[in-house]
Amino acid sequence: MQSIELYTSPLCGFCHAAKHLLKKKGVKFSEIDVLRNPDQKLEMIERANGSHTVPQIFIGDVHVGGCDDLYDLERAGKLDLLLAA
Repeated sequence: MQSIELYTSPLCGFCHAAKHLLKKKGVKFSEIDVLRNPDQKLEMIERANGSHTVPQIFIGDVHVGGCDDLYDLERAGKLDLLLAA
């Protein structure tokens, strides 16, 4: 199972939706709250190639993108493959 990291904010509905999908799939993930840890937001922007919105999702070394990207992978049947890689 790949490691999963989410950069989030507690006020973000898309963050909650992304976490809901991952919980529904029964996978564990680590969450980095950029509101409480603003120094981590700079790290997120660098890792996400300039993307500054939350969530930013990483599965292993792959930058998935945001919530819509995560759900797109799920609809295409590719999320489980990425999680298992």
